[in-house]
Amino acid sequence: MSYITPIQRNELSVLSRAKVKQKDIALLLNKDRTTIWREKKRNSEDGIYNARVAKKKTKERRIKANQRFRKIDNDSKLRKTIINKINSYLSPEEISGRLKDEKIYIGKDSIYNFIYEKRQDLVKFLRCQKGKYRRRRGTNIRIKQRKELEKKKNISLRPSIVETRERIGDWEGDTVWGKDKKGPVLLTHLERKSGLVKIRLMKNKTAEEMKKETVSMFKTIPRSKKHTVTYDNGPENAEYERGQDRCLLC
Repeated sequence: MSYITPIQRNELSVLSRAKVKQKDIALLLNKDRTTIWREKKRNSEDGIYNARVAKKKTKERRIKANQRFRKIDNDSKLRKTIINKINSYLSPEEISGRLKDEKIYIGKDSIYNFIYEKRQDLVKFLRCQKGKYRRRRGTNIRIKQRKELEKKKNISLRPSIVETRERIGDWEGDTVWGKDKKGPVLLTHLERKSGLVKIRLMKNKTAEEMKKETVSMFKTIPRSKKHTVTYDNGPENAEYERGQDRCLLC
């Protein structure tokens, strides 16, 4: 993926302040060097890359670009319906078709644009590449994805207050592996409201190792600042099913 996630933006900020070479940052974040170069060029201020400034600049650009998505933005019921269907691994083509049956007319391109411009966290649920509306693999992979989804807690189940960022204590976890699965493995946790990021170096990218480091990391954080933790569906996050009841996977 060519875009930078909020967690990666914090990691990029930390690594830049540590004067890590751009090519090494690209390897750590598993990104192309041009992606890192473009992110720093567009979102730096006075030659310094800061995650908060980058977030602000990105948000300002999106506000200007998002005018064409008002049909989805201004209809909370429609927006929720689309997000839930995407979370269930339905493609924008399928969503558009099903909504048409309900006399709701929204094109597949509008849904794709909504995802890529406003909800990049949903890109992982797509079965196609950006700009290429074609299936990645066959039906079997979709069946497997849906079965796995049934076993996991969906991001939509987490408290609504998490989305508003009104409190301290809602975290998002991720792992960063070098290109071609080589080099160090970083475990990161981003606090959604404050933007605080905790980074740890793991020995390997296994569920057991991640659970151990996560427990160790959160022992240093006051109970009042620990409400929810959201992870993706990577295999290293499998331990959530065995004892991490407060971790909601998306």
